[in-house]
Amino acid sequence: MADLKLITVGYEDCTMGRLWVGNNFDCFTLELPWKNNQQNLSCYPAGTYKYIKRFSPSKQCEVIELVDVPQRTYCQIHAGNYTSQILGCTLAGSSIAFLNKDRIPDVTNSGATMNRLLIDAPDEGFIEVIRYGLAG
Repeated sequence: MADLKLITVGYEDCTMGRLWVGNNFDCFTLELPWKNNQQNLSCYPAGTYKYIKRFSPSKQCEVIELVDVPQRTYCQIHAGNYTSQILGCTLAGSSIAFLNKDRIPDVTNSGATMNRLLIDAPDEGFIEVIRYGLAG
């Protein structure tokens, strides 16, 4: 059984979902749309992946990083609000809203949500990623 479960729905301009840590915690997620698993341009494919928590030098904070994603590197769950802040990763937030004027949904309270996720998620484990719609 996976420690984390991510279920998403793909749209033309983004992928939105929910992420669960057992029965302890859940949050909303935002990703890039499915573009055939292209590095930095697409969400990553569905599957079950090992993950680890690690400090990201580029983000200067702790992230959850998926390990051995086919044809990809540095697929992470991290803080951020907009698809413009994503290079193939997943953003965690407390709700979905329209925060800027690009007409693409955003996630809110990402920093606080990510802090809670990092507390509740085991330091390493497995994440099951299920994708519906346009998201591969």
